[in-house]
Amino acid sequence: MDLIPDMAPAAKIGLRRLIEGNARFVSGEAAPRPTSPAALADLAEGQHPFAAILGCSDSRVSPEVIFDQGLGDLFIVRVAGNVIATETLGSLGYALQHLRVPLFVVLGHEGCGAVQAALQTKFKGIAERGTIGELLETILPGLEEIDPSEPPDMQMRKAVEANVRWTLHQMKSAPGAQAPLSEGRVHIAGAVYELATGHVRFL
Repeated sequence: MDLIPDMAPAAKIGLRRLIEGNARFVSGEAAPRPTSPAALADLAEGQHPFAAILGCSDSRVSPEVIFDQGLGDLFIVRVAGNVIATETLGSLGYALQHLRVPLFVVLGHEGCGAVQAALQTKFKGIAERGTIGELLETILPGLEEIDPSEPPDMQMRKAVEANVRWTLHQMKSAPGAQAPLSEGRVHIAGAVYELATGHVRFL
């Protein structure tokens, strides 16, 4: 983290907390988080998350668990394929403008069904109907550089990362993000969760 000189101190601290929390999760040393009435009463007064995470809806990828964080620590938006839409941008915009969150993370994961389906549409013409098809259409622009001649497992690995980077690009291009990013008040990072190991790999 120290290799990013233009990262705001609060974002750097937040990123370190996520990395250290994931290390605890992977090692099986996640901290117990008892919830007392006093703690809940304190949270009821307001929230002050140190990071916002746009992740996939996959039931195996719970940000609070894999980063070993408690109630009130993370502002989380989850949608299949961790894609950008009006609702996700609006939710993240609330975290930025009203909660003053300094760190935003796009969290993809290995074996993402939405990305796999987008690859099937791209290379095999297997289209999903209705709203699922509309969701896949938001993923496809980010997969332009995927080589159809590569083995399927390599395609998938690259496509998951490409989808994260495509979402990052869209977030950074959002009008409300321009000033905070240019002023160094917020940092946006991409990451991929490895299902088999529990490790989060930051891109």
